[in-house]
Amino acid sequence: MRVVINTEEGEWSPHPTAKNVLIKPIITKKEFGEDSISILLVKIPKGAVVPEHTHEKSEDILYILSGHAKMFIEGLKKFEIEKGMLIRVPKGIKHSIYNVTEDLLIYDIFSPGTI
Repeated sequence: MRVVINTEEGEWSPHPTAKNVLIKPIITKKEFGEDSISILLVKIPKGAVVPEHTHEKSEDILYILSGHAKMFIEGLKKFEIEKGMLIRVPKGIKHSIYNVTEDLLIYDIFSPGTI
């Protein structure tokens, strides 16, 4: 099991549901076991949209490393997201990212892990 992980390593791949969005798995259940969290880096280019969706079995925690956009979380007003923000989306809650005006880079944590 790796203890120190270099996030520069690994491959970017297309997001399974969001067009033009890329993901890079950092920690996965496949590598670290079924009880593991999942951690991904997510690149969302200017103009892209992450459509409304839910994670039925996992909490989604997003830390914004760079960029600017708007976000919708069910039950809240729509709000601006930018570098330095930490956002917690409880499991089963609808959410989306849209109006990306600067490329976003997000450190995305799922607990329990999804991949």
